[in-house]
Amino acid sequence: MMNEILHVGLYDLVLQDVQKVVGKEKPTKEELEEALEKEPQILRDYMQTNVEYNLSNIHLKNIDLERVDASVKEKAEKINHNLETMREIEKYTLDFEHSSTLVLIFSLEFFVLFSVQYFIVLLDLGEWQWWIYAFFSLSIVAAWWYAKKQQKKYQVNNARYKALYEETLALIDSLEKEGYIKKEDLYIEESDEHI
Repeated sequence: MMNEILHVGLYDLVLQDVQKVVGKEKPTKEELEEALEKEPQILRDYMQTNVEYNLSNIHLKNIDLERVDASVKEKAEKINHNLETMREIEKYTLDFEHSSTLVLIFSLEFFVLFSVQYFIVLLDLGEWQWWIYAFFSLSIVAAWWYAKKQQKKYQVNNARYKALYEETLALIDSLEKEGYIKKEDLYIEESDEHI
């Protein structure tokens, strides 16, 4: 993550925030770490950038089950399962208000609005305008209902993601303390691997 913020152009806006916090054009990894501690919003911006560009914020590989002792295979399978689930629901970690789902809903409503105007004015359907406006009103209600449903889905999956994150971290720490794995061996070092 630190290498990406410091060296990958996709994260230039995040880097600019870091530069403001540390007061330097080229911050070091240590200064970046300090900036992340001072301003947690920088990390959230990094994570949001990843999700918006369909990149994963999970920088861990699955555990190679063939290389794990049979006595902890169940824990390793649970970790892998949790990582897969987290990758699937990661898009719900964004605030719903900043999600592409909400943009899509608004876009569809604008399309319906322009269609309503088209039917009334250009097709000279003035005598049907109340029915057309009623349809438009129903579409607003449907869009509102769908947005509320999606907002709830974001909340539920975001909470699920956080719970899985904590559980997975505890399992990894447990296996590392017991000497079965090294967390460093699970880190994804290359940007393309966490897409």
